[in-house]
Amino acid sequence: QVHLVESGGGLVQAGDSLRLSCEGSGRAFSRSPVGWFRQVPGKEREFVAAISWNGDATWYADSGEGRFTISRDNARNTVYLQMNSLKPEDTAVYYCARGVGVPHGPYDHWGQGTQVTVSS
Repeated sequence: QVHLVESGGGLVQAGDSLRLSCEGSGRAFSRSPVGWFRQVPGKEREFVAAISWNGDATWYADSGEGRFTISRDNARNTVYLQMNSLKPEDTAVYYCARGVGVPHGPYDHWGQGTQVTVSS
C-alpha cells in the first residue's frame, strides 16, 4: 500500500516560486514513477510532470516546460515539483500520484492535494 501526502502549496504573487513536496510511504514508492497533476474546479484534472523511479527520466506538460522542475530524493521517499515564474493560470489544486506507467499512467494512488494560488 502506498500513501501520499502533498505539501508546500500557498498564496503567492505572479513571478514568485514554490516548491511542492510529495512524501510517500511504503517501499514501493521509491521504486515507482510519480506524477504531478493539477485541477481547477469545473475543469478536468491535467498532467503537469512525471519522473521515473530513479529520476533518470522526466516528462512535462507544455504549460510547465522551462518553468517547472520535477525531482526526487528516494532516501527521503519524496518527490518535488519546483515551480518558478508562476502565473495566475497556474492556480489549482496540485496532486501527486504513484504511476504504474509514465507519463500517461495509469496512476493508482493519489494524495489529497495542496492548493496553489497565484495572484496577479
